[in-house]
Amino acid sequence: LQRMLSMAVEVDKSPTCSSCKIADVIFPFILNIPLRSQREAFLNTMDSQLLRCKLLELLFQHSCDVPTTLPLSLAKILYFLSHSSVLLQYQAETATWQKWDEMLQYLSLLLLSYQNVVLAFLLAEHLRSSLSDRMDLIIQKAKPKLQDDDDISPLDIRLKIEDFISRMKQVLGQPVPLEIMDKLCMLR
Repeated sequence: LQRMLSMAVEVDKSPTCSSCKIADVIFPFILNIPLRSQREAFLNTMDSQLLRCKLLELLFQHSCDVPTTLPLSLAKILYFLSHSSVLLQYQAETATWQKWDEMLQYLSLLLLSYQNVVLAFLLAEHLRSSLSDRMDLIIQKAKPKLQDDDDISPLDIRLKIEDFISRMKQVLGQPVPLEIMDKLCMLR
């Protein structure tokens, strides 16, 4: 299934567009997966970094009270850290901190996937271009443009993480568990 999804993304004239279309179809099914282990298995085994990014972006947009119109970028990932909640409808009965732990796990996965797409883009692999256009872009040595929203400072990161920690203390009514602090360190 994952290989077929990856090929479906690649055969379109615009891989970005096809990943959006496929993610829109798959997303409701992701919401209905009852176990964290099943959701993680599905997301972790995705071949297409673009499709994984889009699915995770949809998941976080769904969990935000106020969705953002920012394009997928480091700034948007920080926005998700500050504004996401745990709204997976069919999450198995687990402790509240474990639901937040899962959210941070997916945020880290989104960051890694996004970095892979950007890195491939910077290496002139042009994942966002069709297969037929990639060769021309590579031959022309076309340089990709980074987004302005990818220019974030260490201060931005620190403030968003501090905001998240204070929100966690308020939600949990106790100190933030070590597992969540570890995930935040990894995300940082």
